Amino acid sequence: MARKLKIDRVLFTATLLLVCVSVVMVYSASAVVALERFQQPYLFLTKQALWSVLGLAVLLVSTRVDYRTYRNEAFIWSLLGVVVLMLVAVLFSAPVNGTRRWFGVGGLGIQPSELAKIACVFFTALILERRMHRIDDLSYSLLPIGLIIGLIVALILLQPDFGTSIALALVVAVMIFAAGLHYRYFVGLALVALPAIYLVLVAAPYRRRRLLAFWDPWADPLGDGFQIIQSLVAVGTGGVFGRGLMGGVQKLFYLPEPHTDFIYAVISEELGLIGATAILLCFCVIAWRGLRIAARAEDTFGSFVALGLTTMIAAQAFVNISVVLGLMPTKGIPLPLVSFGGSSLLINLLGMGVLLNISQHESAEA
Repeated sequence: MARKLKIDRVLFTATLLLVCVSVVMVYSASAVVALERFQQPYLFLTKQALWSVLGLAVLLVSTRVDYRTYRNEAFIWSLLGVVVLMLVAVLFSAPVNGTRRWFGVGGLGIQPSELAKIACVFFTALILERRMHRIDDLSYSLLPIGLIIGLIVALILLQPDFGTSIALALVVAVMIFAAGLHYRYFVGLALVALPAIYLVLVAAPYRRRRLLAFWDPWADPLGDGFQIIQSLVAVGTGGVFGRGLMGGVQKLFYLPEPHTDFIYAVISEELGLIGATAILLCFCVIAWRGLRIAARAEDTFGSFVALGLTTMIAAQAFVNISVVLGLMPTKGIPLPLVSFGGSSLLINLLGMGVLLNISQHESAEA
């Protein structure tokens, strides 16, 4: 028995704060670069503001749509079909920085791998709800998940986008672990996957260089170690209170992509330890409230969807912040809800809307 509640205001507030910070910090991080490259200092600000308004509208709409609507086999398979077609189509698009991750529709850049995250969460939740009673029977419970998720991960790797593919696999793995799969299978999978991951890393020269730069960025300070060094300089010079909004130096053509992958470094430099900690706390709140919603969900499907969406946001934030702090090799993963990017922001806010809807349905036994 479930009861209809108000949405989780704590989760909504943390999400709204991150979106507001995004608009401000994207402008601060990109104004000089946009002026130099495009002669339009407000270019990225305008785009991010428009995407934020659209994303918040999507959040409000998805908050009002009963999440049980998505527990529809025809809907989920149709969504997966669209995702696969888009992932195939994007491989034939014009390359951007050596990758094929976006294609333009009406002047807007669409990134299919972002939609793939939502589709995979819905699909995995549906299969687990129906088959978790025999979760250790791999051919029955996990074969469908392995085939579909494996196909989507492979298509994302072809773009190539190693970071997103690993993040997607991690989200699905967390959901399967929560379903009760015996740990021995995870150990076995790790033993098989680690050599494969190693081969993927060393097969591409740029990945191999990133890995070496992570171990010792000062060995090539003007080459592959440049990103990590400049990021650490930005974080270190911010101190406790920061240089002040718009006062950062590293964003001035030192930090690559300061408004996307390394926006947390700009936040650390301009807002200091206090500002960086506040952002980190917002993500901790999202993780806390998301797990709380998953534990109190009305049904198994809602619980798995809530867990998947929470992991999607929290894992991506953890990886991005770890990269900025030099704790992980450089990956092209933006900071969710904060970095510049329409597709990422829109999908993440859609996910938060679904999560907020699940929060309105709580088991009476919770």
